[in-house]
Amino acid sequence: MSDLYRSALGARLAKLPPSLPADDYAEDEDEDEENDSIGDLPGSGPARHPHLKPTKVPNPRFAPISASAYFEQALQVAVPPRGLDCRVYYTAAKQKDGTVMICHHGAGYSGLSLACFAKEVTEMTKGECGVLSIDARRHGKTTSTDSDDADLSIDVLVADFLAIVETIFPNPVSAPTLLFVGHSMGGSVITRACPLLLEKKYRIAGVSVLDVVEGFSIEALPHMNSLLNARPDGFDSLEEAIEWHVTTNTIHNIASARVSIPTIIEHKDGSIPPYQWRTPLRSTAPYWLSWFQGLSKSFLNARTARLLVLAGTDRLDKELMIGQMQGKFQMVVVPGVGHMLHEDDPTRLAEIHVDFWRRNERVLVGIKKVGEL
Repeated sequence: MSDLYRSALGARLAKLPPSLPADDYAEDEDEDEENDSIGDLPGSGPARHPHLKPTKVPNPRFAPISASAYFEQALQVAVPPRGLDCRVYYTAAKQKDGTVMICHHGAGYSGLSLACFAKEVTEMTKGECGVLSIDARRHGKTTSTDSDDADLSIDVLVADFLAIVETIFPNPVSAPTLLFVGHSMGGSVITRACPLLLEKKYRIAGVSVLDVVEGFSIEALPHMNSLLNARPDGFDSLEEAIEWHVTTNTIHNIASARVSIPTIIEHKDGSIPPYQWRTPLRSTAPYWLSWFQGLSKSFLNARTARLLVLAGTDRLDKELMIGQMQGKFQMVVVPGVGHMLHEDDPTRLAEIHVDFWRRNERVLVGIKKVGEL
């Protein structure tokens, strides 16, 4: 939510992170990922009405790229208890006793917003740490088998997350050690899910919340509808959608935008413009308060290592300020990035999380982890 708030206040220009290597597309990638690739993009849609602005010619510099170079697998996981067919992107840890970071995106985005971050993590750890990134309900390529899946309240999202984890790793004893990473809305989900999974005897090395503070987010809510009015209703092409995110500094990293944005836009025949938001943020308004209310308490009560990564020196709310003074969590401020900090500088975010994982997963027996004081 605060990405729009920040944009309205004026995004800071930042040096783009180094470009990622060019994708080496596998010839046998699955059909869904082929649909994500440049060659299979749909057309620019029906002719526009004469009185509207001319259709913009797609800029090849912003052409979508496949996620196949960033994750080993793209899977549809059936979660019958929740009526979901959930899309997950997964690179498993190479060692049987390795750790898996499970990532939950923010509102309106998808699991591929963490694609560049995931690749950096697996490369830095030489495969010792895997990454699983999910598309939440009504986001990305996750679909519902229920006729009504509109509810995005925090309790529904937490129940979805629990069911997805238990479906993929059904046995807590044989499951890898887990480390949860949540951006904005996703941070609220993972902090609330953590104690419930600990009760089920899952091993959780830590929780990391990306660029969301309860007090700041709740203060921003009254301004959200007016800020959403500044957003385009849609785009003439996927290229235009990617270009908009980059040129408005919503995402500073063009490589990440080219892989993540196509999954949050869908082509709708007969619509003008033809490419529309897959999850219109205005439709999620009834649930905004539930996402952020109680976040600080949930974060501080998580009985595992705790990490808060912020894009700027926003003031902490009272609970977090007290918690920080008491040494209850680690906080890192990343300069030169926006709200989508994991996309803007995936290398730095990976370094922070790999260091967090190493200090808290490989801790000596009998020594408290950071965040367990």
